[in-house]
Amino acid sequence: MVLSLFFIVGTASAQQQSVPNAPTPQAATKQTATNGSSQTDNLDQLTDQMAPGKGTQPLPAQTAPTPPPISQTQGPVGNQPQKTPPEMPAPGQQAYKMIVPVTYVNVPVTVLDKHGRPVAGLTWRQFRIYENGVRQHIAFFTSSPYPMSIAFVIDQTLPSDIMRKVNHALAAVEGGLAPYDSMAVITYDGTGPRLATTFTAAHSARLNAALRDSQRPGERMGVPETTGPMVAGPEINGVQVDPNLAPQRGNTGFLMMPRTAHPLNDAILYAANMLAQQPRNRKRIIYVISDGKDVRSQASYGEVVKFLLTNNITVYGTLVGDAATWGIGFLDKVHLPLLPPEDVLPKYAVATGGQVDGEFTENGIQASFAKITAMARDQYTLMYASHTPLLSEKFRNIDVRVEGIPGLTILAKRGYYPSASMQQ
Repeated sequence: MVLSLFFIVGTASAQQQSVPNAPTPQAATKQTATNGSSQTDNLDQLTDQMAPGKGTQPLPAQTAPTPPPISQTQGPVGNQPQKTPPEMPAPGQQAYKMIVPVTYVNVPVTVLDKHGRPVAGLTWRQFRIYENGVRQHIAFFTSSPYPMSIAFVIDQTLPSDIMRKVNHALAAVEGGLAPYDSMAVITYDGTGPRLATTFTAAHSARLNAALRDSQRPGERMGVPETTGPMVAGPEINGVQVDPNLAPQRGNTGFLMMPRTAHPLNDAILYAANMLAQQPRNRKRIIYVISDGKDVRSQASYGEVVKFLLTNNITVYGTLVGDAATWGIGFLDKVHLPLLPPEDVLPKYAVATGGQVDGEFTENGIQASFAKITAMARDQYTLMYASHTPLLSEKFRNIDVRVEGIPGLTILAKRGYYPSASMQQ
């Protein structure tokens, strides 16, 4: 025990050289000799007084820099995350990014064979697209169907016998729709367009109710004219100019058709304003069932076409009544023959890349709904970046062609008016 004690004391004296105010070895020895039973307590007391490293002078090479005050530190203290400074670009790397808007033109295209049936299986290599006579690079191409937003427009100025067929055929409208499609119902008569329902999901109870509420009896066929200067036709010195116009036996006069308002332009513009609010990733379609005539609209044909082409809206339709004769030969008359000025529905279809279908019977009207909606769904979609400056609002012609297959009919919009919504 004595040897062990002297060994520890020796160690303590060695540390004493660098630790000031430490107890002397003599005091430690005297204390141990006086009370040998408390050696362990004395050792604990001795080590408490001798803090290792206290009072030592570190070497210059080991001197650490003094940390700055908390008020000068970079970022918060404690457990909060410290903000990192912004990264500087590497040498040779661009320090700024310049974003240039590009005008993308979306062109839905329908390709039909000589029998009027859609042609499937075409690739982007077979298409050629021109803007103002300059060939464009096709930046995007797909034949996959898009969800459709359809504004369904019903003409309620039709004669009663034609309107009866239309009413019975409205139940078949939903047959051509997919669950992800949406439809709004709009009607118009001599007073203007009315909204039956805003855009709602296909196959919904709301759409069924709107179609039922849109049924009307139609206009009268006409009334006999029994008085007035035209009752017997024009006369000169009391002599009939045309004997065929004179009342025959059993006739009381002529059957005169009253000239009422048919605001088709206003109805299409009303539907186009609703479609312009739909997302751009959906096909925007106006489907009109009418005789195709416009009388006394406030909007002009040119104004409505410009709005349609600016917002990428396509017009389809089913012609009924006497106008159905023109619709039957639509594919043979894509370039629009001489039509009466009030027959505007076929003009809308040709300008926007749509189609009209002429039907006389109720079954034909029902089949027309499914045929045209299927044709609109199975379109090819082409997109190209226009390099023409957007500052000009002039009309730009579009010409779409298919190489290598003769005898095809291509339905695409004739052009477009640039707008800021086309920039991406």
